[in-house]
Amino acid sequence: MEPETVMRALADGTRLRIVNLLQNSGELCVCEITAALRMAQPKVSRHLAILRKAGLVRDRREGLWIHYRIHPELPLWIHRLLESVGEGCREWLPCQQDVEWLASTQGRDRTESCKDRA
Repeated sequence: MEPETVMRALADGTRLRIVNLLQNSGELCVCEITAALRMAQPKVSRHLAILRKAGLVRDRREGLWIHYRIHPELPLWIHRLLESVGEGCREWLPCQQDVEWLASTQGRDRTESCKDRA
């Protein structure tokens, strides 16, 4: 993986927020990410495609839904970079709100929002 490719993929606030959500949650459906970011699905999907093309995230299809997670086989330098990004995101209000939304859905089936959109 080229550093320039990785840095370009992370050089957007929406993509930083997505990476932060995935780091905090492990794996999320596109609908969950869309709801947490309070953004339209096509916009979120476009940003996820950029992260996937850069090799930062991996996707998994389950019926109609696509789930994303941080790629488990990233080089050590990228893991360190993402840890630093996560530290910065903890201080950024949009990321805080995204994580709070996910926390507020714990114990409930977050994929219900996905089923409503199917």
